[in-house]
Amino acid sequence: MTFPLGGDLPVRRLGLGTGGLVGAGYWGPRHDDPDRPVALLRRAVERGVTLIDTADNYGPDVAEELVARALHPYPQGLVIATKGGVVRTGPDVWHIAGRPEQLRAMCEASLRRLRVGTIDLYQLHRLDPEVPMAEQLGALTELQQAGKIRHIGLDSIGVEELTRAQEIAPIASVQNRYNLLDRGAEDLLELCEKRGTAFLPWFPLGNGRLTGDAGEALAAVAARHGATTGQIALAWLLHRSPVLLPTPGTGAPAHLDENLDAAHLALTEEDLARLDAGVQ
Repeated sequence: MTFPLGGDLPVRRLGLGTGGLVGAGYWGPRHDDPDRPVALLRRAVERGVTLIDTADNYGPDVAEELVARALHPYPQGLVIATKGGVVRTGPDVWHIAGRPEQLRAMCEASLRRLRVGTIDLYQLHRLDPEVPMAEQLGALTELQQAGKIRHIGLDSIGVEELTRAQEIAPIASVQNRYNLLDRGAEDLLELCEKRGTAFLPWFPLGNGRLTGDAGEALAAVAARHGATTGQIALAWLLHRSPVLLPTPGTGAPAHLDENLDAAHLALTEEDLARLDAGVQ
């Protein structure tokens, strides 16, 4: 179950996000012992994960540094995606920073922390409303032409913005909130399907809401498959569209295994209909 990210980077569709490796509010480390997240990252790759999604402001800096410590030199076929364009100044406190000189500096810093010459997928964490889109994407295109970025992605955008952006630069991916409980980005997903654009849904487990009591329909389908509700929620995403690439995050090895095992679940048309009708 793979997807050709950007047309030339085949990745397994169920990846790993690194927000769960840092502290509350995406601030500081999650664990006093850095060997714990390092071991989790290595286990993910051992389990076949080929897409790691991180960001410079997770920590800040912490998540990217952990990825490099755990996985560099990176095995062939492992795709590292990161994000820039946001400055974090405290737990859950962040500011959009999309001026070209800021984006260039952020990208250079990510290259150093990840210990790479080229970032496979560099995603603009937020479009800066104070800076013309053409200037923001122009900076990323220049970095791409310089060989420092392979593919460009956008986070938290709408259909009109993606349409405009793809007239300016090649956009390989989007990241928007999308899960079984929140399908507000259906129109964006439809456009991504038409254009072959990867869609990395954030909060694929509803920020934890889909791992607990999320309704009878979800519980019934989970019971039928001998699975957890979280696994069914991830399997639903994988069945929903071939362009969806969920990257759930976690800091617990057991939860990592649970998430990755969702890729082996085969939902029936009846399951999907029941979930679509009963989980809203």
